[in-house]
Amino acid sequence: MMKTQQISRLFEQLAISIPEPRTELVYQSHFELLISVVLSAQATDKSVNKATARLFEIANTPEQILELGEEGLKIYIKTIGLFNTKAKNIILLCQKLLDLYNGEVPHGRTELESLAGVGRKTANVILNTAFGEPTIAVDTHIFRLANRIGLAHANTVLAVEKELEQVIPEKFKLDTHHLLILHGRYVCMARKPLCEKCVISGYCEFFQFTAH
Repeated sequence: MMKTQQISRLFEQLAISIPEPRTELVYQSHFELLISVVLSAQATDKSVNKATARLFEIANTPEQILELGEEGLKIYIKTIGLFNTKAKNIILLCQKLLDLYNGEVPHGRTELESLAGVGRKTANVILNTAFGEPTIAVDTHIFRLANRIGLAHANTVLAVEKELEQVIPEKFKLDTHHLLILHGRYVCMARKPLCEKCVISGYCEFFQFTAH
């Protein structure tokens, strides 16, 4: 397991290489962010942004999306994977936001996870990105990176999240999700990681193993 000092240096290097660690989803409100994150499950941010650019021009509040209806919503999101299920969940989500939260995105894990289509990962993204909480949303990128680099050694998403919470220095926790996801997206890719361009290769278990 990596030592605390090594982890601190690793994140210092990541923070230098990614000076603005933020989501690549395009949004103008907490509600738009929530819809975008729900749509992003098993889809790329680029495909979500392309769809929501059209959708949010027409409907960017719970009321407006409910007016579209499930079939109307599908017209805007049909290019995104699992769009039928996502459309159903978004309609249910919007209705609940209006019924229980005055149309606002709630600031609480339990409340967020009670919304259709919102699991632990999505709730963590909203808590972190919208409300500035130091939650770590573990998606496929972060699950792969954490185990590959040696920040965690676990075979479930929740176990990786818990291990990261224990080892990541407090000052980096707020940005951990976006630092790792962006590093995984552009440098430490699944099939062909760019180890020769990686600023943290000196701390990486995978690189140390493959270099010898």
